[in-house]
Amino acid sequence: MPEQTSGSSEHRTRSWQEGTATLLLVVAAVATSWSSYQATRWNGEQAAAAGRTNAVRIEASRADALAESQTQIDVATFIAWVEADRTGDARLAEFVEDRFRDEFRPAYDAWTATAPFTDPDAPPTPFAMDEYHLASQEQAEELDVRAEASAAEVRRNIQRASNYVLTVVLYAVALFFAGMSTRVSTLRLRWVLTVAGCAVFLGTLAWIATFPVSIAV
Repeated sequence: MPEQTSGSSEHRTRSWQEGTATLLLVVAAVATSWSSYQATRWNGEQAAAAGRTNAVRIEASRADALAESQTQIDVATFIAWVEADRTGDARLAEFVEDRFRDEFRPAYDAWTATAPFTDPDAPPTPFAMDEYHLASQEQAEELDVRAEASAAEVRRNIQRASNYVLTVVLYAVALFFAGMSTRVSTLRLRWVLTVAGCAVFLGTLAWIATFPVSIAV
């Protein structure tokens, strides 16, 4: 009678172990599919963010090129004005001055107010004045900031995809332990493998709970 009771208890324990291992195999397989899906989604998010980053950088380059061209125009017209003014050609100086760009004129007016030709402490050119600033240059700087923020988003999405890939590996470890537990004959070892698989799975599940989720319908 005691032998039958012992055999029955061992059978129930084995049944519990097999049920636990089977459940672990099922949930780990589902979790693996979810992580694979999320890794794919975040790779897509990364690609989209990279496209936005490139678009912003192109716009920033265009704005920067425009600012450089405008600065060159301002420098050229200012040099022409200085030459005309210093040689006493008032008509030419007035002609050139009338053609100053609107963004350059405030700096020019502020610079002439400092008596640059008589005051040695005056700024050397209008370009050293605080009043000289270009909207295109400000736009380029703003776009550079946006591009860097977008690039940071790309890096975050790459890391998120990598994290989900790592969880797939961890779930595979849990599946390995669960699968091996059904192939050994020693009940104690079966439980050791099952518990190890559950520990890996639950630890991974706790970690993945902190991850952002990307879903497309």
